[in-house]
Amino acid sequence: MVKKIVVKPIATDKEFAAKEGTWFEEDAVDQVIREDADVYALEDGKERLLAKFRKGVLSKEEVQLGWDGFRLLAIPSRNRAAAAGPIDLKGKYWSKRKPTEVTKWSARYMQNGKVSKMRVNNVVASGVLGYYESTAFLDAACRMTGYTRKALKNFLHGIPFLEAIDEQFKKLVPASHAKQLAALRKHKAYQISNTAFSTLTVNLNFRTALHKDAGDYKDGFGNLSVIEWGKYHGGITMFPRFRVGFDVRTGDFLAMDVHEWHTNSKLYETEEDKKYNESIPDIRTRDPETGVVGSDHRFQRLTFVCYFREKLAACDEEKTEEYYKREGFDVEEEMQKAKKATIAPLPIPGQTGTIAEAEAAIEDTPAGSAIRLAKTRKAHGGKWVGARKSKTKKASRQTGGFLSDFF
Repeated sequence: MVKKIVVKPIATDKEFAAKEGTWFEEDAVDQVIREDADVYALEDGKERLLAKFRKGVLSKEEVQLGWDGFRLLAIPSRNRAAAAGPIDLKGKYWSKRKPTEVTKWSARYMQNGKVSKMRVNNVVASGVLGYYESTAFLDAACRMTGYTRKALKNFLHGIPFLEAIDEQFKKLVPASHAKQLAALRKHKAYQISNTAFSTLTVNLNFRTALHKDAGDYKDGFGNLSVIEWGKYHGGITMFPRFRVGFDVRTGDFLAMDVHEWHTNSKLYETEEDKKYNESIPDIRTRDPETGVVGSDHRFQRLTFVCYFREKLAACDEEKTEEYYKREGFDVEEEMQKAKKATIAPLPIPGQTGTIAEAEAAIEDTPAGSAIRLAKTRKAHGGKWVGARKSKTKKASRQTGGFLSDFF
């Protein structure tokens, strides 16, 4: 029988709101859950579901599909608001700029002698895939996101992994799943396969500061899944107001109330972790000097948050079709092309394969070329070298240090 845990708040929601965008360490929780458990919050005399954790419920086959489909799709982002944490003025990104009007987790900066129009956050690796509502400043209707269209073969390859996540959602929180699925089915043009999801956010080595999720379907329920390369400690998903955390690892599933204050503890390597990570292929394909948070780590913690963006319920599908036509994107044609494409698997050492299998998979691929190029660059004191110098450097700059254009 699954263990039931009841937790009580140590402060009010309003009191915790004052701590939005700040860091919490593991001492902010009294217990870290690593085995199956249902956790309920007891507040004002009433119990409500806070989270359900299930260990190892996603199969190795599903994990491999998710890894191969999404591992390169967590792109640099400067708009993750409070979740990106306090502006790190000493970090590599901001130390190369002239920030101004710094307020907690956002800042403007000097650009060509003028103050930037936009307020931006720390740069983290976080990609939004699937569908998104209309965006006025881009003159874009409700649509499949541009990065999804660009990486459509990868996105489609990973859908069985998302379907497996959806199955856990349906099994563990059936009432919320049913409401979310029914709402989304009214707008099938924005539905990912037959799931209750329109959208997913893929994060890489992104330690979130205290925040609540926004923009998702309010009558649904949140979820978190993880796929890892290498070893590390920390990254505990915590609800500090209730002093409880969850150590979500590869193959695990966490149904969680994302409208409650949550955060992550610091990601770090022990000496043993470092030794192991040095023994496996270094698959980093980005330049840490760009300042993307977590890009200096050899380990990779890929997290998945799947949801239904509530504003998609107000979308006009005819305007979406007009937008695709204007962009020269034929949905059916591009879907068929992407489905025919193949993606070579990269086994995860210790998870879905061995170190030798991973090395063999990398050696003769574009990924192997990019990794060898990065190592060559390091050996030459950080200078770009070789016949691909200009093209590679340009791609790196355009993607914030990610060489994903080569995959």
